[in-house]
Amino acid sequence: MSMAGNLRKVTELGKVGGLRKVARLARRRPRVDLSHPARSPLGSSVVNCVTYQDGARVPGCADLVDAVEMVRKSGEGFVWLGLHEPTDSEFTGIAELFDLHPLAVEDAVEAHQRPKLERYGETLFAVFKTVCYVEHEQLTATSEVVDTGEIMVFVGEDFVITVRHGRHGSLGPLREELEADPQQLAKGPAAVLHALADHVVDDYLTVTDAVQADIDQVETDVFSENGARADPGRIYQLKRELLELKRAVMPLARPVEDLATRPIRVIDPEIQAYFRDVLDHLMRAKEQIAAFDELLNSILQAHLAQVTVAQNEDMRKITAWAAVIAVPTMVCGVYGMNFTFMPELHWRVGYPLVMGVMAAACLALYRGFRRNGWL
Repeated sequence: MSMAGNLRKVTELGKVGGLRKVARLARRRPRVDLSHPARSPLGSSVVNCVTYQDGARVPGCADLVDAVEMVRKSGEGFVWLGLHEPTDSEFTGIAELFDLHPLAVEDAVEAHQRPKLERYGETLFAVFKTVCYVEHEQLTATSEVVDTGEIMVFVGEDFVITVRHGRHGSLGPLREELEADPQQLAKGPAAVLHALADHVVDDYLTVTDAVQADIDQVETDVFSENGARADPGRIYQLKRELLELKRAVMPLARPVEDLATRPIRVIDPEIQAYFRDVLDHLMRAKEQIAAFDELLNSILQAHLAQVTVAQNEDMRKITAWAAVIAVPTMVCGVYGMNFTFMPELHWRVGYPLVMGVMAAACLALYRGFRRNGWL
């Protein structure tokens, strides 16, 4: 069966799965920025559907099926379809049109995937974890520091499909940057994949710089004069948030390394040089996160040591005062036994003498403890 016949067959399937409805929604609007809303205001997962030829947007070609048919007939250009949190039913027709593997489709719809790179025939499937720094006036034991999302990318010879999950990480600005550089965009879907990877990794560096400011503040508080009274919950919270950042960054090293070094049909060798730059930035982010983890461990251990030292100092003070109080307690206890025959019991100077001895003993003990740093 010819390519046109296959497309017509897919179109008929799309009527059942809602493909034409998705295509019409894509045609109605040039772009919807979903930085804040959880879903498209039109009720669909389609954010944008654009055809590019020679690095330029092809106007009036937003119908998905028509765009794919035009690109495949001419053998030039590619289609970039952007989705946000699509449902299984919304993705069915698209998967049929582009012949996407069911396992990759399931991952794209369900989300919560580990960063990875997989090849299904002539199609690449990549998963990126997006991160953003959550602004807060003051770090507490419950402050959210890092928020994560996901971007899944299907890359073929004539198409790019981006599937975004989460409220941040809008790709609208990225698309505009690429369209402002037609020479780079003319290199095809691989150029979009590189721009996306570079965008995600740059966000990692931005977030690590912001997290470093929080760590510096905690470090300053811990090593201040009243550091032993600092809230350890803030340190634990930073470690939890850093762990979330680590889960986004660390697993991505192997996929980016494969994109930069291994021969892949849909990745032009010229683009691979750009991926090596992305890998370099990713290694920098990994090193920063590893250093932060070690630093937080050191800060936590130092804080626990300070707490132990403070407790020891408190115990020494309590012990010293107990020793001072023990002298009059002992003397008063002896002369409070009410025996008839006791030495010095009927002395005229007995009372002032005993009080003087107790005061002198207490003063001597106090000065001795002060000299030794116990009081």
